[in-house]
Amino acid sequence: MKIAFIHNDKKIGTGAHYINDLMSSKLSKNGIEVKNFYPRISLIDTPIPLGGIKNILFFYSLLEHRKKILKFNIIQGTTYTALPFLAYSVPVVSHFGSTTRGFLNATPLANSMEDSTRKVWYMLKREGAIKETNVLTRRPMSDIADIEEYVASRATAVIATSENVKRELINAGVLPENIHLIHNGIEDYWFESPQVELAPNPGIVFLGRLGNDAFTLKLKGLDRLIHLYQHFSNTPKSTFCITTNKSLLSWMKSEISNHFMFVNVQKDKLPAMLRPLRGSILFIPSRYEGFSLSLIEGMSQGLIPVIYSVGVAPEIIINGENGFIVSSQSEAIETIEQLLTDPLLRERLSVGAIKTAELFSSEIIAHKLIELYENILLRESNNIKKKKNRKSWCVSKE
Repeated sequence: MKIAFIHNDKKIGTGAHYINDLMSSKLSKNGIEVKNFYPRISLIDTPIPLGGIKNILFFYSLLEHRKKILKFNIIQGTTYTALPFLAYSVPVVSHFGSTTRGFLNATPLANSMEDSTRKVWYMLKREGAIKETNVLTRRPMSDIADIEEYVASRATAVIATSENVKRELINAGVLPENIHLIHNGIEDYWFESPQVELAPNPGIVFLGRLGNDAFTLKLKGLDRLIHLYQHFSNTPKSTFCITTNKSLLSWMKSEISNHFMFVNVQKDKLPAMLRPLRGSILFIPSRYEGFSLSLIEGMSQGLIPVIYSVGVAPEIIINGENGFIVSSQSEAIETIEQLLTDPLLRERLSVGAIKTAELFSSEIIAHKLIELYENILLRESNNIKKKKNRKSWCVSKE
């Protein structure tokens, strides 16, 4: 079996990149031939409102490799990246770790944010930590959302990484029978070290992407994070984040008390850094996640998640057993206050979090992908046979 993976960049920097890399590696180890293809020709100096169109057209440069790509059994891309190959006969799989429509619907304008966190957001602007309160335009993302939905409705099969993403795709008009729920997995090294004792001085941990511009910073809940950090001024806080926003980093380092920052850390170094914090609280303030790798990664090290109802959280978090799902900042604060003062509860939830994370090993995603590919190819083979039989029948009738 030969699978062509369509990527947008060789540089690994987001959850989608990590998952693509992980899928390629695990499939190869299971005997699947995988080759990665990257477009290389981009439009430059495009006006901001046409940014989405630029990204979409970028992938048509892959047609220079079409003779190679069309020799593969299946072409798989992230959301819309396999768009140029929908017109060909090779089956196309579209992998949705999230949806751009979900981003747009979940991320408010500054004046529509929650009262408590809106004050934080405007304060960050006044103090120079962020450059703007809203992005200039959402048009590029809206264009991409339209194309994602077009590709999803015409792909041979669509992978959704959570029930939330599956619902979004169904709401966009994708047939439910064409959507296959396959959760993401995390790398093997998250499971390789033995469990340690509960941290004697528990703190609050943020793990994951913070974002860079006004839109992604709101999407990832920066205002909620700062609001919570300010409330727990005397509690140890550790931020393990990915961002290129130097002004924000400088502000956080100087203005948040009892705070340790680790920026753009090599990912395989994180387990050793998180493990001594076992029993601390993993606060995930995102307004939207398609899956949330950070949730599973943190749980694998015994951190206790306090998370809004995003990504895979509603499917796996049981309040009081392996973490908590909250619906407001006040609820998050009340929950964390309870956890910080109850070591027996933290021990029980930490163990529950570790057990839950074990359900997301990379081998599981590889086996589910292979099963999906085999079903697609079997269906394609049966369709070809039916066409041949119909053709033979028509010839005999003549």
